[in-house]
Amino acid sequence: MTDMAQTAAPEIKAVPENLDAAFDDFMQAFEAFKDVNDRRLDEIERKLTADVVTRDKMDRINRAMDEQKKALGQLVLKKVRPALGRLDGPSPEAAEHKAAFDAYIRRGDEAGLRDLESKAFSAGTGADGGYLVPPETDTEIGRRLSAVSPIRALATVRQVSGAVLKKPFSPTGLTAGWVAETASRPQTATPQLSELSFPTMELYAMPAATQALLDDAAVDIEAWISGEVDIVFAEQEGTAFTSGDGTNKPKGILSYTTVADASWTWGNIGYIASGAAGAFKSTGPSDALIDTIYAVKAGHRQNAHFLMNRKTQGEIRKFKDADGNYLWRPPASAGQSASLMGFPIAEAEDMPDIGANSLSIAFGDFRAGYLVVDRMGVRVLRDPYSAKPYVLFYTTKRVGGGVQNFEAIKLMKVAVS
Repeated sequence: MTDMAQTAAPEIKAVPENLDAAFDDFMQAFEAFKDVNDRRLDEIERKLTADVVTRDKMDRINRAMDEQKKALGQLVLKKVRPALGRLDGPSPEAAEHKAAFDAYIRRGDEAGLRDLESKAFSAGTGADGGYLVPPETDTEIGRRLSAVSPIRALATVRQVSGAVLKKPFSPTGLTAGWVAETASRPQTATPQLSELSFPTMELYAMPAATQALLDDAAVDIEAWISGEVDIVFAEQEGTAFTSGDGTNKPKGILSYTTVADASWTWGNIGYIASGAAGAFKSTGPSDALIDTIYAVKAGHRQNAHFLMNRKTQGEIRKFKDADGNYLWRPPASAGQSASLMGFPIAEAEDMPDIGANSLSIAFGDFRAGYLVVDRMGVRVLRDPYSAKPYVLFYTTKRVGGGVQNFEAIKLMKVAVS
């Protein structure tokens, strides 16, 4: 085993410019983590407690790993961002829309956009005004949201033109039966149908700019709008998809009624208890994780992810199986997810920390289980009057969300039962 004096906590470095270099830093941190954790477990086995120095070193390495994983994520995010408004060979319609939108943003000249939306018989312009952003900008915001908001990236996303998406669902399915070759075929029972409603709610941001900035032709206005709103939209969405109460916002996974999985019924989300009050069990802590995995049916389990925040992930990194192998595995390569017991982990900071009765871990097929509803696109209303000398850009997006299949997602509750 590596001597403790030689296992220094990895330094929190500046974000490397190279994705491979960032991945190498992360893997070095993980090797240091394993060395120190092995020493901690050995001390607990010999002395029933770990040394203070070892615990402190473990905490510092965990923090360093979190920072390096965040740096790695930033580089992956940067890599997937396409250049705004620089698509090869744009169609004449797209180029015309881009030019008209640029004129509206810079000078408030809305004649071009009004003509374009009139030609398209657009039903999207409401009484409060505003215009749809060009497709390139709308797509860019959507891509960044997928990269920042983990649930949006995992869930099913539907585009709708109305205010509410209504989805019929059969929780019981069809009935069938065996019959003899010449026997009569009695009518099978009619399946029960439930109607799920997913209303879209308004998410807004209002960045401001000076007219001098808008007059500067070197400034990419579309990129500026995306950069201003994408992170705040993603943060609000991530919180709503996780814990939103459904009032003027989407309904989050944790806001539905939860019941012990043995008593699960449609319309509720089942949970598995960790087996200890406010923590995992001291002996066999991974048993509850195994129970959570197998609480999900095989058809959903093959597409499943774990969802948790970084503090919970830092605790689970310490778990080993009976053969001494770590259950948490680092990404196989740069740009991929870490895994737990063979299933990928999506990191969501809006998931609660481990604590008494907290629902700190979700597991399941989020593509089947959760639905995100987007309406129309992103709209911008230019306001040069309310905050002179600044020009405000009232940017809105209508989005909804909720659970669409209650058997596809399970939770872990940090409790005895």
